[in-house]
Amino acid sequence: MTRPARPPVLGRRTVLGTGIACAVAARQAHAASDLDTVYDTLLRRHVVAGTDGVTRVAYGRWRANAEDRAALDQAIGAMSARRPSTMSRAEAYAFWANLYNAVTLKVVIDRYPVASIRDIKGSSWLDPKAYAGPWRDQRVTVEGRGLSLDDIEHTIMRPGFKDPRVHYAVNCASYGCPNLMGRVWRAETLEADLQNAARAYVNHPRGVTVMPSGALRVSSIYRWFIEDFGGTDDGLRAHLRVYAAPALARALEGAPTIADHDYDWSLNRA
Repeated sequence: MTRPARPPVLGRRTVLGTGIACAVAARQAHAASDLDTVYDTLLRRHVVAGTDGVTRVAYGRWRANAEDRAALDQAIGAMSARRPSTMSRAEAYAFWANLYNAVTLKVVIDRYPVASIRDIKGSSWLDPKAYAGPWRDQRVTVEGRGLSLDDIEHTIMRPGFKDPRVHYAVNCASYGCPNLMGRVWRAETLEADLQNAARAYVNHPRGVTVMPSGALRVSSIYRWFIEDFGGTDDGLRAHLRVYAAPALARALEGAPTIADHDYDWSLNRA
């Protein structure tokens, strides 16, 4: 019998008794309520679903609204005060996805207007990778550990959950990225929301395009992180088949060649 996977932790979890466990649960519930009422409201207000299947963010409107900028800071503060090491797997998954996306939104809003998130450089001139974008700067502290966006995605979520759908849950503020959901991730609806996010991306030209030759052009995400999608082209095609709508499923018959990949780094601004 396979043991259920534990959520990623930042330190050793110690059980100190029923009373303390109940108190922790109460604080978690209160923090989750804060998240639902603050961050969720902000997403519903500023994330715009397009008729082209792409959701975009009204960064200019958000930046111009001092109350909403302060509310985003409040939401990030409430999230960073939580203890994901005490959460269930689904709660931790939703927590980290929400935190990643909220911090990314703050990074862009604080520097808006920019044409691309890659125009926002990291702070360390000694680190050439940091200069390529804002992902390596420490931006939030959770359970006493300072974290960058790369830390959240690549040292916590990807290895901790071992689920390729992590790439559909986190959003890097770019047109080529899977959609930013217009509400918070929640444990109760996590599985359905991840499935919907995967289907939306796989069946959009940003995810997969069937070229006139019948070969496939795929998102560069599938190349950059091929190890998360089976490690080979066969593994990637198997992943795509799980979420493909009928037209794409027919195109995937016969193992077509994956001939090209592409990614659009322009900002997903409304």
